[in-house]
Amino acid sequence: MQKILSYMRKAIDDYNMIEDGDKIAVALSGGKDSTTMLLALKNLQIFYPKKFEIIGVTINPGFDNFDTSNLSKLCDEIGVEYIEEKTSIKEIVFDVRKEKNPCSLCANLRRGILNSVAIRENCNKIALGHNEDDVLETFFLNLLYGGSISTFAPKSFMDRSNITLIRPLIYAPESKISSFAKKNNIPVLKKVCPMDGESKRESMKKLIYSFQKDIPRVRANLYGAIKRGNIKGWEKY
Repeated sequence: MQKILSYMRKAIDDYNMIEDGDKIAVALSGGKDSTTMLLALKNLQIFYPKKFEIIGVTINPGFDNFDTSNLSKLCDEIGVEYIEEKTSIKEIVFDVRKEKNPCSLCANLRRGILNSVAIRENCNKIALGHNEDDVLETFFLNLLYGGSISTFAPKSFMDRSNITLIRPLIYAPESKISSFAKKNNIPVLKKVCPMDGESKRESMKKLIYSFQKDIPRVRANLYGAIKRGNIKGWEKY
């Protein structure tokens, strides 16, 4: 946990992600990243100079076998309020609209519902579990499919909802999170989406891995370029 906390605290301090009195909705997908983030934020509460509250929120898309019992149990064990918001996202995306490339619409629907839950629960911030690998994969997705040199910001304010998005794990490599989750037997929700392992993001993951075979420092080089490149959202680094 100490290593994960060091990555997290540096990101939080670099981008002033947490202020006194914040109430943060921790987006829990049930994967290793968001669950690790929840545990790290809970630990951070103990010694961080700024006092903040956290709640766990899972957006249930409506897939069969989407079992959140382990998440609910974990939150109960560590003393965090847990909310499961049931939705019809699966029905809308796959059954009604029959999207051939459903990931974008699904993500937009989940974000909208998550924002609504955060507002309802009087949260002023939402914590998302994106890690260092996600930063790089999004960079390539935007470059190759969107023709833009960009990635998501470590911290961003949404005017319409008056909610600030924070990504405390952006400095943590996925490999470190995986090791932590495995070592500590972190409960992970079984994959239930038919697009798991088949998305464009998965293709970007494989692309970066292929680069790494010939250029061992490619990940560090790319991340450094993002930080120094005045990319929107990263200017303050």
